[in-house]
Amino acid sequence: MLFGIVVSAATVDALWVRAGHFDIDGLGFGGIAGLSVILAAAGLFYERVRKEERLAAMLIGTSFLLAMSASFSLLNYLLLTVAGHRIDVPLAAFDRALGVDWPAMMIQMSHHPVIAAFLQLAYISVLPQVALLVALLGWRGKHENIYALCLALTAGAAISIFLWTLAPSFGAFSVYALPPDVSRHLPLALDAQYARDLISLLAHGPGHISPTSAKGLIGFPSFHAVMAMFVVWYARELSYVRLFALLLNFVVLVATPIQGGHHVVDVLAGFAVAAVGVIFADRMMRPREDRVPVGVETAKVQPLRQISP
Repeated sequence: MLFGIVVSAATVDALWVRAGHFDIDGLGFGGIAGLSVILAAAGLFYERVRKEERLAAMLIGTSFLLAMSASFSLLNYLLLTVAGHRIDVPLAAFDRALGVDWPAMMIQMSHHPVIAAFLQLAYISVLPQVALLVALLGWRGKHENIYALCLALTAGAAISIFLWTLAPSFGAFSVYALPPDVSRHLPLALDAQYARDLISLLAHGPGHISPTSAKGLIGFPSFHAVMAMFVVWYARELSYVRLFALLLNFVVLVATPIQGGHHVVDVLAGFAVAAVGVIFADRMMRPREDRVPVGVETAKVQPLRQISP
């Protein structure tokens, strides 16, 4: 299933790129594809020849996440050409209705640069956390959880991209302008220039698309928050890291509106997307017979019961 997802996404990308004559960094995306194929081949070798399921799951999971991230990122850029109208102003109004004053929050945070720097580190830790979680799950023999994590991330990314395409948004920092003295004293992972770049991409198209310069386009729902919640969920069986993962990713969620410039409602929506992703992965990971509806199972078994002695 994992390989089918990657092949399907890559096929859509390739056909769309060819039809639309987009400017693509073929060498960059080809390098990722090549590395992914090497890791997948090594994973299959350790799974079928060496019978080392732990290492196989780590390699296959890493291969999939590389390929999925690249293909979905490219697809997200291509969807800029068909995306709807921005909804950042209504989302900002929703935040204010919740009592959130984003500019005031940022001004207050500028008086605490050490805390802001800590939040920055937490915010940028999410992708390394996912990679580390794959390694830890493999090391502890939780190979099924690696595949579940991959499926959940795929579902979460697909939902986020779909919703964003219908109604794109880039976050609170695309709505509000912070005073210059605040920006100077506030260490940020993403800033106002980043927001202006995103708005330009939506207005003028993706331009040159390269994995080395790709930006996170999605504001609502926050996929950053979704990934943080997935890390917490799939680390829950690792007794020695689950509390640390919970605490760290609580900080990530707090940091997301500040360091990622998101609306608070972006983070709240991330909870719903993460829940759907986990449910989807759980259902896909069940044994096939467990997925058969009860009525169908009964219908198949009942005639045998009638002829039993």
